[in-house]
Amino acid sequence: MDPFRRPDPRSAYGSPYLAKSIILARPVPHPYDACMTPSSESEVNRVSDGPETPAASGHGAPVVSRFAPSPTGWLHMGHAASAIRAHDFVRARNGRFLLRIEDIDHGRTRPEYVTGILTDMAWLGLEPDDPPLMQSARADAHMAALERLIDTGLLFPCVCTRKDIAAAHGAPHPGEHIPYPGTCRDLSGPARAAALAGPHAWRLDARRAAERVGQLHFHDNGERIDVDPLKLGDAVIARKDVGPGYHLAVTVDDAFQGVTDVVRGLDLLDATHLHRVLQTMLGLPAPRYHHHPLILDNEGRRLAKRDGVQSLAELRASGWTAADVRAALDMPGLEATVRMG
Repeated sequence: MDPFRRPDPRSAYGSPYLAKSIILARPVPHPYDACMTPSSESEVNRVSDGPETPAASGHGAPVVSRFAPSPTGWLHMGHAASAIRAHDFVRARNGRFLLRIEDIDHGRTRPEYVTGILTDMAWLGLEPDDPPLMQSARADAHMAALERLIDTGLLFPCVCTRKDIAAAHGAPHPGEHIPYPGTCRDLSGPARAAALAGPHAWRLDARRAAERVGQLHFHDNGERIDVDPLKLGDAVIARKDVGPGYHLAVTVDDAFQGVTDVVRGLDLLDATHLHRVLQTMLGLPAPRYHHHPLILDNEGRRLAKRDGVQSLAELRASGWTAADVRAALDMPGLEATVRMG
C-alpha cells in the first residue's frame, strides 16, 4: 500500500480513543505572560533582541520541544515524521515533549480531527509530558500581544482581499507567491479610519520593523542564520475572520510553554525570520530551531491534506503498526537514536 496517496477520502474512526484530558486553560499565570502586559508606554515602544532560551544560554534548563498540528484534516506521514523527530529529540536529551493543538482557525477546525490527533499520537507511542494544550484557550494572551504590537505603531490595518492583491500583480503563475503590494501600508486620516471601521486584517510594516529591531539571528541545526525581516513582506499578523493568526499565536505560545527547541519542517524556515522579529518586539526568548527535510509523495511533491494524502488512520486500519511507520520513514526507534547519539 502506498502510504502517501489515498484514492477515496474517508474516516477510519469507529470509537475515539482519548489518551489524555486536554488543557483548556492554565490555572496559574506563566512567567512569560508578563511580557504581554507592558508596564508603561516606554515599555510598549522598547524593542530589543529577545534573549535566547535558558538552555541555549547554557544555564542547564531542560530541553522542551513540541508537536503542534492543526485539526483541519487527518494526520499523515509528514505529520508523523515531524512528531517523531520532536519526540525523539527531547527523549534522547531527557527533556520534555509537549502537544499543542493549534485550533484557532475556527472555520476549518473540526472536533473529529482533534480526536484523530490524540488517537494517532497514542498509536505512535508519542506520549506528551503534559495534557495537550488547545491553542484557542490562549485567545486572551494572543489578543494582548496583538494590542501591544499595534501600540508600537508597526502594524497597519489592511482591507485588501486575495483577489485585490493578485490583481495588483497582473497575471501571476499558478502556485506563485504573490507579495503584498503595500496598498494599505500608508493609509492615514479618513482612509485609515474607514479601514478600521470595517472588517480588516493587521499587517506588519516589515521595513519599519526591520529598522526598529536591528540585526537579528537564529540558530537552525546549529548554524547561525541572520534574520531577513523582509522575507515574508508585510505579513498578516491578525486576520479579518480569525483574529490573531498563526505567526503571532505560535510565537506567544512557544514562549508560554517554555519551548527551548522547535523541531519542524523546512517549509516553515522562512517563517522563522518573522517569528524572530515578533519575539524581539514582544521581548520573548528565542528557541533553537531544527528544521528537517519534508516527506514527499511519489511525484516529488510535499504531502498535503488537500491532495488526499493517505492518513495515519487509514494506514492503521489497513494493519500498519507504529513500527511500520518508523520503518517507512527510515526513522529508527528511540533506543537506536540514543545509541547513534
